[in-house]
Amino acid sequence: MHKLLLLALLAVSYSHHANADTLLQSAEQEGDFKTFLKAVKTAGLESTLNDKGPITLFAPNDAAFAKLPKAKLNALMANPDQLKKVLSYHVYPGKITQADVSAGKVKSLEGADLQLSVTDGVKVNNVKVVGDEINADNGVIHTVSAVLIPKS
Repeated sequence: MHKLLLLALLAVSYSHHANADTLLQSAEQEGDFKTFLKAVKTAGLESTLNDKGPITLFAPNDAAFAKLPKAKLNALMANPDQLKKVLSYHVYPGKITQADVSAGKVKSLEGADLQLSVTDGVKVNNVKVVGDEINADNGVIHTVSAVLIPKS
C-alpha cells in the first residue's frame, strides 16, 4: 500500500514538472498579483513573461499597487507605453535567486539600474522583498512591497 501511495505521489510530482509554468502562469496561480497581471496585459508584456528566460521578476503584489495614489495608478493604466516602461523596470534579464542576491546594481529590461541590497533582508531600490521566491521554468519571481518607478 505504501509503495502505491509513493508511486502516486511521484507521478503527481512528475506530471507537475512536466507542465512548464512560466513566470506569467506562476503569477496567475499565486493569486496576489491581480493588479500586476492586469497591468501586464494592458502593457502587452505577456510574451516577455512567457519567454524562455531566464528572467528575474520583481513583482509588486496587490498591496504594493494599493499604496500608489489612485490617480497615479489610473494614469499609468491609461498609458500603455508608460506602463510598459514601469513594468519593464521590474524585470532583470537573468536569474537571481534569493540565495544568489548580492549588493550592487543590475540593469533592468527597461534600461535603468536596479539597486540590490541585502542588509535587513533583500531589497530592490530600498523596497523590501517579501515572502518566498516563486520559481518558474523560465525564471524566478520576488514579490516586492511597492511599485518601482524608474526615474524619467
